Amino acid sequence: MSHRSGAVHVVTTKRHHKGKDYVAHVLRRSYREDGKVKNETVGNLSHLPDHVIDLIRQSLRGERFVEVGNTFDIVRSPQHGNVQAVLTAMRALDMSSLIASRPCRERDLVVAMIAGRVISPRSKLGTTRWWQGTTLPRQLGVEDATEDELYSAMDWLLERQPIIEKKLAGRHLQVGGMVLYDLSSSYFEGTKCPLAARGHSRDGKHGTLQVNYGLVADSLGCPVSVSVFHGNTADSTTVMGEVEKVQSRFGVKSMVLVGDRGMITQKQIDELKERPGIEWITALRSTAIQGLLKRESLQLGLFDERNLFELTDCEHPGERLVACRNDALRQSRAHTRQSLLEATTEKMQRVQKSVETGKLRGKAEIGLRVGKIIDAHKVGKHFICEIGDSTFTFRIDEERVLEEAALDGIYVIRTSLPKKAMSAASVVESYKKLSGVERAFRSFKTVDLHVRPIRHWSESRVRAHIFLCMLAYYVQYHCQEAWRSMLFSDEEAWTHCRTDPVAPAVRSEAALRKVATQVTEDGEPVHSFRTLLDNLGGIVCNLCRRKGAPDTEPEFEIVTQPSPMQKRALDLIEGIAAMNA
Repeated sequence: MSHRSGAVHVVTTKRHHKGKDYVAHVLRRSYREDGKVKNETVGNLSHLPDHVIDLIRQSLRGERFVEVGNTFDIVRSPQHGNVQAVLTAMRALDMSSLIASRPCRERDLVVAMIAGRVISPRSKLGTTRWWQGTTLPRQLGVEDATEDELYSAMDWLLERQPIIEKKLAGRHLQVGGMVLYDLSSSYFEGTKCPLAARGHSRDGKHGTLQVNYGLVADSLGCPVSVSVFHGNTADSTTVMGEVEKVQSRFGVKSMVLVGDRGMITQKQIDELKERPGIEWITALRSTAIQGLLKRESLQLGLFDERNLFELTDCEHPGERLVACRNDALRQSRAHTRQSLLEATTEKMQRVQKSVETGKLRGKAEIGLRVGKIIDAHKVGKHFICEIGDSTFTFRIDEERVLEEAALDGIYVIRTSLPKKAMSAASVVESYKKLSGVERAFRSFKTVDLHVRPIRHWSESRVRAHIFLCMLAYYVQYHCQEAWRSMLFSDEEAWTHCRTDPVAPAVRSEAALRKVATQVTEDGEPVHSFRTLLDNLGGIVCNLCRRKGAPDTEPEFEIVTQPSPMQKRALDLIEGIAAMNA
């Protein structure tokens, strides 16, 4: 009816009649009459080519078109493939809902910062400069974000950390399952942060101010929670607070806590015994192992027949002790010790010659020179030195060296788990899973996420920065798992059953073949996580405009056609949701 007005749309109908298929394309308008919705056909498009019909359909949906002609200008070409991969992974992991259930500006900024740190970690100011060369801010609607807005979003994120971590724990921690915990540190650039203190540096930056942070992860090393401590905080003093958090805040009342020998000490074990539902796995210090030898609870002769056995000891009632000897580790430590002894001996001989020729005199001066040499290689306990005003002699304490060598490659795992709950071999494997947390720390610090150097100085910003890095590693962790077949990673690392839990892990034949040939089974180059992400950055979104057109004319996009390798990488990322279902 001609008097009716309103938007029209394209309707395509198909029918099968007498063995033939008939397709019709018509223009229709919907209208309401007497309270009922009716339709009228205003035109038939069936005689037009399919591509013209598609253009009409898109135009009626509100899309705008420009005449390209024979030439056009590429206005800019922001990186797109790496952004697409990371944002696809974040959508599969439902990161937006994890951060906040309701959309808001702060959530978009946090998502952008997480994605930016995975792709190209920088300072907050550097991030706002860098991402203008990508499609990241346009996809998230944060093109106009400033560094001050990012700082405000970090403050907002820190307030939500307890809620986010509880959601992560609900995803990955199971009642009665394993919880891995370890502590690391990173150094500061400045001196103003209240958290900054001198402590045991895991960065090798001795004498610098640092901050400590502890990471809670599931049995596969997937991060769940991070806590920040003063730089001089002892590892063991942080354990009970994390146990309380997992039990009370996360609601995981029973678990198996796995920590290294410096983390779960005897004091912590005594406290853990008072908490119902907590089992633990850790290792003995070398002094405790020497005590086992003196009490003859540990007999080294048993290692002649096997490399793993259980033992009991009066000093560890109600515990299971699993003694292990790693021959590869034994040889490595013997070689290292011998090299350090030889290097120290050579330097000591130089000092001895200087004393004999009179170039170095005085007990204090000689002692100072000898002390520097001993501290350099950390083998002072193996030397017996006699220093006078004009004399200096030294010798290696062979008895002390043999005593230490007897324990080379030997370690003892201790646990509260009964035999019916976990075999001795599984106890050893469970302790070795702490390597998953160590891998996270390596990615945190240097390989990918660059948590250090920490450029913030306020306590809240430092905490927010480290939490942001944890969330970025959470995304990276799942990307790496999805891309195992394309990376140098061993695809069987978490799935194959090891016949010998004590011996060093042996890479699968497929992984060794990738390393040797540098190509995958599909013939594509093998990548690291970083180089693969950089390669995906070669997919760009060309923003184009008709040749010579004014700036007011609308732009159109032409995205680079992905190569077979890039398409495979993007397809694998799409599978993250299924992998975590």
